Amino acid sequence: MAQLFLRDVPLLRPPGQADLLQILWCPYEHEPDYKPSTALFWRSAEEVGDILAAPPEPYEADYPGYVPEPCMLAPEAITDYPNSLDLSPDLQRMLDDRNRWQIADADVGGSYADYPRDFYAVHLGNAPGWKVGGWPPWGRTDPCPRYCAVCEAQMVPLLTIASWEWDGGDGHSWAPQEDQAVALAASHYAGQDPSQPTRVEVGSTDNMQIYVCPTSPRHPHTDLIQ
Repeated sequence: MAQLFLRDVPLLRPPGQADLLQILWCPYEHEPDYKPSTALFWRSAEEVGDILAAPPEPYEADYPGYVPEPCMLAPEAITDYPNSLDLSPDLQRMLDDRNRWQIADADVGGSYADYPRDFYAVHLGNAPGWKVGGWPPWGRTDPCPRYCAVCEAQMVPLLTIASWEWDGGDGHSWAPQEDQAVALAASHYAGQDPSQPTRVEVGSTDNMQIYVCPTSPRHPHTDLIQ
């Protein structure tokens, strides 16, 4: 599903001398939650032996969206602001105060004039797409903390496996600079949507977020689809 090197993503915090994280999933839905099961493997890159020129593909899968299109990553560090549901009631009320947005010279006119919190949700809060770390993409449920089965520490997001890198409409503001033109034109290349380079589709165009224990990366991970 993904292969991440510590040199590219310093916040991985691997165990021991590991500097490579490999994330796998099974392209079948498993009970009781009917979703792909995931596995994490921490390794030392220098100990990896022969690399297959053509990685094996599954014989079949429950859905085509469970088999990713091979592609290269170009990690980019960004500031990820939380979903408004993760903010305190006072901060949520501040988001609804249009005067504060005007003082900050933010463009909350037009469709956002009466609902400035939507401007935050679309353009600032909770960056969409595949990401390491960051904030959970709540929506189907209210915030639901995950706790380690070993030490009961509150778990933290490791990786978001997203169905889309950005949404249509105003959501194209999250498209990388090099993809802004195709995002605005809503055009495809080689039959592929630029906002879905991996062709992965989780559930009903949802996200799967993998959580790990901040106390020890060796403790069992968990995941949540939102």
